[in-house]
Amino acid sequence: MADVRVSTRDVQQFEGDALAIGLFSGETALQGPAAALDEAMAGVIAELIASGEVTGAADEITLLHTLGKIEPARVAIVGLGARDKFTPDRVRRAASQACRALRSAGAKRVGMALAWAESGVNLALAARAATEGALLGLYEFNLYKAQQNGQNGAPRKAIETITILGKGREPALRAAVARGRILAESANFARDLGNEPPNTLTPTEMGERARRMAAEVGLECEIYDKAWMRKQEMGALLAVNQGSVEEPRFIVLRYPGGPKRGSTLALVGKGITFDSGGLSLKPNEGMLGMKMDMCGGAAVLGAMRAIALLKPSISVVGIVPATENMPSGSAYRPGDIVRASNGKTIEINNTDAEGRMALADGISYAVKHGYAPIVDAATLTGAIGISLGKFRAGLFSNNEEITHSIEQAASASGERVWAMPMDDDYDQLIKSDIADMKQTGGRLAGSITAAKVLSNFAGSTPWAHLDIAYTAVRDNRDVEGEAGATGYGVRLFSELASLLAGRKGE
Repeated sequence: MADVRVSTRDVQQFEGDALAIGLFSGETALQGPAAALDEAMAGVIAELIASGEVTGAADEITLLHTLGKIEPARVAIVGLGARDKFTPDRVRRAASQACRALRSAGAKRVGMALAWAESGVNLALAARAATEGALLGLYEFNLYKAQQNGQNGAPRKAIETITILGKGREPALRAAVARGRILAESANFARDLGNEPPNTLTPTEMGERARRMAAEVGLECEIYDKAWMRKQEMGALLAVNQGSVEEPRFIVLRYPGGPKRGSTLALVGKGITFDSGGLSLKPNEGMLGMKMDMCGGAAVLGAMRAIALLKPSISVVGIVPATENMPSGSAYRPGDIVRASNGKTIEINNTDAEGRMALADGISYAVKHGYAPIVDAATLTGAIGISLGKFRAGLFSNNEEITHSIEQAASASGERVWAMPMDDDYDQLIKSDIADMKQTGGRLAGSITAAKVLSNFAGSTPWAHLDIAYTAVRDNRDVEGEAGATGYGVRLFSELASLLAGRKGE
């Protein structure tokens, strides 16, 4: 992992082998770092703009050789798009793009000055976003490659140091960079979990990794087995586990950061380490990515890591019910009726809707212990992708205040959400003639009816559900990072904890 530093020196004084600067679209007059570098490089940047080769359009990137005019051998010019649409999220994306391009060019010591000083974006927020973007963008998962070096046996290219260049109060910048590093590293921890193959990351192994991480950052940790689940009468979670030879685990991490009599935020994550669909077997192409059906659980574990290091003044508990969903002679069946730990019964009509079963007992555990608010995250439905694509997670809630808080945290973190309807009319779609509810509501409003099932286990406790089925995974490599798990939810949950801690202190 690259070391991230702060410097308030002028961009021309940067001592390294590469620089990244940003340009806004539709502007010909250079400002700030771009103007300073253009002067040092005899006007070459202005010439490229005049010729139309460099436009500043979002995601445009141009690499220049400096030919000895300044110490860095290369400059990456990153397009930032329109100035009036510039946000910390654009800084995050530009930093990722620039660092990935400069790493490919062989740079090791990179300075970044992405035009935030003259953009109107808060400098500390921009420095944090740049740190996050750089470290998230540089992430790679190469653990299972026999050749750990680059092509033809050459050493793998890696950036060693990143220096955030900007004028401002240096202590504030350092604090912002430190926060950004914690958030990015915690998201990358979650990505590692999501990218592991399912024969390695079993529920037992997921529990062990949670235990090791908890010991490293000072969290309280409890890992419960199947015998404990039986005593807790977690019939929904155990039903999903019936078809697997792998033991389930119920992971609980505690951060006691608030007053003893204060409320506790509960984060609940779906931990299905592999989902075959059970007896409602998925087709092969639908099964290939199902090692990542535990990304909600990974987000909770990553967020708990970040929260432990950021130390907000609020108590937080992370809960991950972890199991496989497999077909066998002992698997649960369509037509079964299952009783969850809060006593409510579920008529099974699709064993591939197992996530809501595991979460039913996870949410019930949180309610039983008096935690509030409760926020769960799950790769729950394909239907959410039809509604929102891969750009936002679906947000479902029974409480306007927690909905608003999550929307604020999403905006601050760059992990976007969209509030979905939870009208009483949808309840009829999961109404069962022989149980308290049906497991699914059919093709119509699939993500909403899934949330409606979960709401039965939250009851009157303030609760929200994030359907992250399409934000948790990146199908293809792009300017923001490699294909695979994205770590979505880690930054959002961490921001939510800090936001709620601030409100408690008002």
